[in-house]
Amino acid sequence: MIIRPKLNWFRLLFVWRGSVLPQLLPRLALIFVLSISAMFMHDHIRNYPVNLGTPPFALVGIALAVFLGFRNSASYERWWEGRKLWGELFITARSLARQILSMPNSLDPLQKRHFLAAIGGFAHALRHQLRGTDALADLASRLTPELHARVSTAQFKPGIILLWFGEWLAQRQRDGTIDGYALIAIDRNLNALSDVIGGCERLANTPLPFSYSVMIHRTIYLFCVLLPFGLVDGAGMLTPLFALLVAYAFMALEAIAAQIEDPFGLEENDLALNAMCNTLEAVLHDMSADPAFERAPKASSSSRLYILD
Repeated sequence: MIIRPKLNWFRLLFVWRGSVLPQLLPRLALIFVLSISAMFMHDHIRNYPVNLGTPPFALVGIALAVFLGFRNSASYERWWEGRKLWGELFITARSLARQILSMPNSLDPLQKRHFLAAIGGFAHALRHQLRGTDALADLASRLTPELHARVSTAQFKPGIILLWFGEWLAQRQRDGTIDGYALIAIDRNLNALSDVIGGCERLANTPLPFSYSVMIHRTIYLFCVLLPFGLVDGAGMLTPLFALLVAYAFMALEAIAAQIEDPFGLEENDLALNAMCNTLEAVLHDMSADPAFERAPKASSSSRLYILD
């Protein structure tokens, strides 16, 4: 994900990293070639065979803009819901850590450290599950050897860690360290973490209908391919300029919607899950105020997080 401060209007015109323009260049080059071809055919071929005019493109363009608006709204809603779910994870994790840290001193400090480290491991396990990557390397330094061995054979690792949280609390209740009221209060936060897992899995496993995306994609590219032949009669030498401007607007909107449709991916406009996990662990470390609670190594930068001036 690209994270950068707001730029002034002039610098924003020339931003490259984080823009979808690099991936659109080959397609825009095709539109440019078609524009030159349309100009050549219009000026040098007798009985010019293609004379579409602008009215059909005005009508189709308005309809296409409406469809793209719905497409982008649906994709952004998915992106924003993913961000809200991870915000809920942050809130719940901090509340859970506060409850554990405020327990009586009779609770073994080592047990507290294991629980806090496992909260960070839970976030990393969920991140890897949503991206389909291997979580074991990141979890090795955050979970106890017994829990890591248990998680290593599981397909849905966040659920196993969540189950361990419940087992840990049940054991503390049997030991008499916490009472039933505290167990109920903490269990509410565990249920909230379960809701976060379910919400994220719903987003990750239920993309927008494929036929809907294909229909918009085909319409955009057919529109952009034919556009130079409709503009050339009125725009003349400026046909490439206007064709490229319109094509860039439509193609860029479609490309951005395709990127943020899956908010948990590795593209530049997806959520910065690595940075979120690292921030959560920093918060847990500060809350513990325990010199013996060593921070695990930061997550790798595979999420392509860029922080730019």
